[in-house]
Amino acid sequence: MAGRCIMLRSDMERYIQLRRSAGFKMANESLMLSGFVAIAEKHGDQHIRIDRVLTWAGQAPSSAQRYRRLNVIRHFAQALQAEDDRHQVPPRTAFGNSRNRRPPPYIFSQEEIAKLIEAAGQLKPTGSVRPMMFATLFGLLAATGLRISEALRLRLQDITVDGLMILETKFNKSRLVPLHDTVRAALERYLVVRTRTATSTDALFVGTNGKAPGYRGVKDVFVRLVTVMGLQQARNGGLPHIHDLRHTLAVRSLEQFRGDRNAISRHMTALSTYLGHTKVTDTYWYLEATPVLLGQIAEAAETLHREQDL
Repeated sequence: MAGRCIMLRSDMERYIQLRRSAGFKMANESLMLSGFVAIAEKHGDQHIRIDRVLTWAGQAPSSAQRYRRLNVIRHFAQALQAEDDRHQVPPRTAFGNSRNRRPPPYIFSQEEIAKLIEAAGQLKPTGSVRPMMFATLFGLLAATGLRISEALRLRLQDITVDGLMILETKFNKSRLVPLHDTVRAALERYLVVRTRTATSTDALFVGTNGKAPGYRGVKDVFVRLVTVMGLQQARNGGLPHIHDLRHTLAVRSLEQFRGDRNAISRHMTALSTYLGHTKVTDTYWYLEATPVLLGQIAEAAETLHREQDL
């Protein structure tokens, strides 16, 4: 029975390769696609069936994951249906009409960021690289808007006279992130301590064991610190996310242009490039955290896009 499904798996591999060639990493998506195709193979399906998709997607433990599974297979099915109309495309609203929207980010105040960095600097063991590493890491995230994955992948050679060279980003694009003098000074202070730590890696950030920290360990420290700061209910009744430091940088930079629609529209384009977004529309989500600016920014940005299309 599985032998008749070789074509479906071949279609999946071809689809993943095509998406990756277009710049998408397809890390999580490829796992979902493989999981679905394995179920389809088990049942002998030669084409995508709506009932199979909904049964498989509906087994996800949360509504967010169900929507994610559904959308991944929908895109796959749409691509295959263009070649063979025997493939069925599940409806987008199969799990309801409401869209799975990300909750608005928590926007840190300057005082809260300062307290976070100070609290990180008091971590144990005192005098080791650990407190300085976390204080510098969180400060860098807040000052530059880097993704945590980008910061943890930084190497010593990525610090240049012009700024930080960010390689292997979310969309396989490299970019240069300028550094304010205060940020560069903080990095230099950290590097003095790092040089005293025995390590064989060229990773910028290292712990007391001389190895680069992992995301889970950094997240655990961040959660512990914001909890101590009393921010347990700050984000829609929950803790702020480490990614909210990136959101804060984006929102605060937009707020600087309050009242100047032309400057805002230009800054939206620059901010999109700075943050490593593939298109300016990806930056619009940050506007949800700045309701005062939402109307005029959206209007100015749409005007700019219309002018560019002429």
